[in-house]
Amino acid sequence: MNLTIFDQFLSPQILGLSLMTLATIMPPMMFPTQNNRWLTNRLSTLQLWMTNTITKQLMLPINKPGHKWSLTLMSLMTLLLTMNLLGLLPYTFTPTTQLSMNMALAVPLWLATVLTGLRNQPTKSLGHLLPEGTPPPLIPALIIIETISLLIRPLALGVRLTANLTAGHLLIQLISTATISLMPTLPMLSLLTSTILLLLILLELAVAVIQAYVFVLLLSLYLQENV
Repeated sequence: MNLTIFDQFLSPQILGLSLMTLATIMPPMMFPTQNNRWLTNRLSTLQLWMTNTITKQLMLPINKPGHKWSLTLMSLMTLLLTMNLLGLLPYTFTPTTQLSMNMALAVPLWLATVLTGLRNQPTKSLGHLLPEGTPPPLIPALIIIETISLLIRPLALGVRLTANLTAGHLLIQLISTATISLMPTLPMLSLLTSTILLLLILLELAVAVIQAYVFVLLLSLYLQENV
């Protein structure tokens, strides 16, 4: 069987069963659970501090009615962040490189923000489709353009996350293959490519964190328009 570099993005299987579910539930199992102790350990304290800090940053531009989404958005960011980081470990699988999973997260949450706006403030939500001061001849075309822009938002969310993680993993795969291939014949060039590989891994660590934050931040901005 001929393998390609894109086969690393296929969902691994054991005995014909997909490991997508196992890879999805692994991140929540890594976090410490609450207990009855008065004093928590350092890991729990660090987790609580990071959660509070990120939640404040996400909820800062949103009105008070939108703060009830803080638990949903923070849970989503924790899930995306842990899955992105776990995917950089050897012999692991990154579920967020699958467009189907990213779209399964993006479409319902985007639709929930739209339905929230249509239920609570329908006039203001529909007003986003037609900017104020538009000349009458441009009104039909502008409404169509804004509607397409609204409908393409979940696709942009899913494709952005998938493309960034896929591109980084492909580069790591290509450079690591080149490093191993050049090691017997050109050790100095292999050393150079291994240095580039190390820098690329550091970059992918930053990309994993940033893409999880951007995904949730864009959802919070969509929510801001509808609350």
